[in-house]
Amino acid sequence: MNDFKLLREKMVTEQLRPRNIKSLAVLDAMLNVPRHLFLPENLQSSAYDDCPLPIGLGQTISQPYIVAFMTEQIIGNEQADPYSTMGCPEMKVLEIGTGSAYQTAILAYLGRKVYSIEFIEELAARAKKILAALDFSNTNVKHGNGYSGWPEFAPFDAIIVTAAPPYIPEKLLEQLKDGGKMIIPVGEMHETQLLKLLVKKDGRIIEKDLLPVRFVPMVH
Repeated sequence: MNDFKLLREKMVTEQLRPRNIKSLAVLDAMLNVPRHLFLPENLQSSAYDDCPLPIGLGQTISQPYIVAFMTEQIIGNEQADPYSTMGCPEMKVLEIGTGSAYQTAILAYLGRKVYSIEFIEELAARAKKILAALDFSNTNVKHGNGYSGWPEFAPFDAIIVTAAPPYIPEKLLEQLKDGGKMIIPVGEMHETQLLKLLVKKDGRIIEKDLLPVRFVPMVH
């Protein structure tokens, strides 16, 4: 059997640190959340490889680096930014596209209150079970349409979208708190998608392109 703890350490030292993931809190989460438990049993030995992996139903678990990068972008790097939100565990995050629930767990490990929406009912049910088994009580998962967000709990300090819509959904921008951040891949499935960071400031949206990426489509 693989020593998963050693594989996580290798993932952090060989994949994340060399690619400039600097937040000690994010690195700690990546080191301690058991990524293999979010995968089908036959793929668990590959859980810490530098690539996305299938989780069934046409969906994937993102590459570890992308999970760490997106998390650091919305939460901040306490090493470089003393005003990052690392010291704000009351931070409320909306996640669109629960999928395997690994990204949900990383945010929950960091102490955030996570509201996660999954379009595929079977995946939403599976996510609830694994998050409960790992005692991440600061998570709420529902089956629903990510384009609508979760208005009952808005506004959110941050929004993280883990599937690619062809455009930025207006309802998600409306549910973002002033001063909040949203990270989202945008683009059609067979075109170049761009990972974007959006910051809402005084009601205006400041948009920054970060990386070319490849995500599954965000569907209605």
